[in-house]
Amino acid sequence: MNEARHSASSPDFRLDGKRAMVTGAGRGIGLAAAQALADYGAEVCLIARTQADIDSVAADIVARGGKADAVSLDVLDLDAVEAFIGARPAFDILVNNAGFNRTAPFLEVKREDFDAVMALNLRAAYFVAQIAARRMAEEGVAGSIINMSSQMGHVGAATRSVYCASKWAMEGMTKAASVDLAPHGIRVNTICPTFIETPLATQFLSDPAFREDVLSKIKFGRVGQVGDITGAVVFLASDASSLMTGSSIVVDGGWTAD
Repeated sequence: MNEARHSASSPDFRLDGKRAMVTGAGRGIGLAAAQALADYGAEVCLIARTQADIDSVAADIVARGGKADAVSLDVLDLDAVEAFIGARPAFDILVNNAGFNRTAPFLEVKREDFDAVMALNLRAAYFVAQIAARRMAEEGVAGSIINMSSQMGHVGAATRSVYCASKWAMEGMTKAASVDLAPHGIRVNTICPTFIETPLATQFLSDPAFREDVLSKIKFGRVGQVGDITGAVVFLASDASSLMTGSSIVVDGGWTAD
C-alpha cells in the first residue's frame, strides 16, 4: 500500500534505459547537462565540432560508471546531422544546446554576424530538433526535446539585439512545435538561463563594469553556475515533467521578475 502511494505521487527523475543526445557538449552548460543526464542513468551521446573537447568528458562519465560516447559533428551541417540520427535508434532526449553570441549596438550590427548567430542559434536548432523529432515519431518514441534558450528570450538587452532575436524566435518555435508534436507524445520545452559562468560568458563577465551591471539585475546577487541549470535539464528529460510541453523554465535569479 505504501509503495503504491509512493509510486503514484512521487516524481521519477531516473533516466535508466533512455538515450540522450546533447549538442554543444564540449564545455559549459552542454558538458554539465551530459554529465547530469548520465548520473541519472541515461546513455549520453555528446556532440561537438571538436572531438578532443568531448572525448575526455565521455571518458569521465564512463569512468564514473555511466554510459557515454563522443561524436564530432557540426550541427550547421544538417545533412550530416540527418545521416547521423537516421543511422541510429531514435533518441529519447535531445538537449539542443549549441549556440553562441556576437554583441554589438543595434546600429552597428553587421549582416555577417546576424547570419552567423541566426544560423546556429535558430536555423540549426530548429532543424536538429525537427530531425530528432521525426525519428522519434517514426519509432513511436515519446521523447523530450529541450531547447536551450536564455532569459534573453524573454527580455531585451543592450548590444544583444541579434541574440535576443534568436532566443525569442526559439521560444516561439518551441511553443508551436509542442502543439504539432503532442499527438506523437513528444514534449518540447525551453530552459532559459541567466548569465552562467561558462567559457561563452567569461568574455563578457571578465569586464568588472559589465559584471556589476549583471549582478545588479540578478536578485540573488550572484552569477549562475552550471549546476544551477542541470536540475532543470534532468527534470525536463525525465517522466517527472510528463505533462509539461510548450513551456519555459526560466533560471535567472529573478532577472525577469521586474
